[in-house]
Parts: sequence; C-alpha cells; structure tokens
Amino acid sequence: MLRLENICFSAEGENGVKDILKNISLELDNGFAVITGPNGSGKSTLAKIIAGIIKPTSGKIYLDGEDITDLSVTERAQKGVSFAFQQPVRFKGITVHDLISLASGKEITVAQACDYLSQVGLCARDYVNREINASLSGGELKRIEIATVLARSTKVSVFDEPEAGIDLWSFNNLIKVFEKMHQTLGGLILIISHQERILNIADKVIVVSEGSVKNIGKKDEILPDLLGTASLGCKVLTDSLEG
Repeated sequence: MLRLENICFSAEGENGVKDILKNISLELDNGFAVITGPNGSGKSTLAKIIAGIIKPTSGKIYLDGEDITDLSVTERAQKGVSFAFQQPVRFKGITVHDLISLASGKEITVAQACDYLSQVGLCARDYVNREINASLSGGELKRIEIATVLARSTKVSVFDEPEAGIDLWSFNNLIKVFEKMHQTLGGLILIISHQERILNIADKVIVVSEGSVKNIGKKDEILPDLLGTASLGCKVLTDSLEG
C-alpha cells in the first residue's frame, strides 16, 4: 500500500512562494489508479514526489508501512518504486537489451528481453539490439519504457502522462499494453493523465485541482461528473490528433 499524509509542496514563483500541493492525503492499494485534473493542478509534481525526484515541503509518504519520505529516488527504486517520464530518456550507445537488463537489476538473456518486448506489442527481433536513440519514435520509446517497468516488477509503477507526444496509432496500442499490464503485473499502477480512454480502464480515479484532492472513487462514480465538467480540462485524444 502507498500512503500519503498531508503532502504539501511550495516553490518560488514570480510573485513569491506559491503553494503547488496542499495537504494531499491518499491511500492507494494494489490495482490501477489514475490521477487527473487540469493543467497546472499539481499532478506531475505529486508523481515526482512519490518517485522521490523532488521532496515535499511537509508531509509523509509510506510504502507498505515504511516511511520513505526522506529516501532518494535511487533508494525508492530499490524499495520497489518505478517512474516513467512524460518524455522517455534516450541513451546513446545503450541497446534495448542493455536497458531492460539494467532495469531488471540482473543480466537477462536476449530471449527474456524479447519476451518483455513482445508483452508491450513490439516485434522483439526488430528492437532488442537497437540503440535507445533518435531513430525510435515516441510510441516505441513509451512501450520500451513500459517493458523496463515489467522487467522490474515493482510495487509501485508511476507513469506521468504517458500519452504525451505520441500519435493515435501508438496511443491505441498503449491502451492495450496498459490493459494487459493491469491484468498481469502485481502492485500499484499509478498513471497521471486526463485522457478519457485511460480513465476508463482505472479501478480508482483521483481528481486533483488547485493542488488539492477534489474527489476520489471508482471510475463509475467519478467519470460522469468529471467528463461533463469543462473546467477540469478533460480532452479526448482523437479530437486533438484528427482535428
């Protein structure tokens, strides 16, 4: 279980100190949860705090009852927390096989790496020996990054707006990957997103606005009001890609 107690985060802005997060308290069990809300609501900041990339101004974070608030991003990774960026990092000179091996924490065979790639819908023989560089598309990088998360089998897997910067075909495949990941991977899968199709495969939806949790519950309880409220900034990916 991931538990957040009164998480606050403040940062210097043009007009002085700004409160980005205000007393966020959450309990998230194993399953599929989505944090959503308008741009600038603090979603990505919250994801980075969970991963240990930034530290909260105040509050506590617990993983299975253990206080991890002061642990670094590396220490949290060792405890079982994964984080996938909006824009995956490209590593010149490192192959896909190398990256999956590094993520798993042990040397894995080419066959094992191919199995992880197959799980995310990539033809393994076309990718396993390729470098993580500019020749890969955004959608390919997203799926390779998810393959590394599968290889780690972490307790908490956090994805910050995984739909950002990918085309409609890649997005449709990304949804299938998340659905399969949801079915097969234990632990908590936590996605930061405001895309309706990702919200529709969630067990739990958390609505964040102006740095606070405004609503939380099962998708059937949250989505009717959420999708009908323009102020929350929800949008459908197909509109932006096909329009």
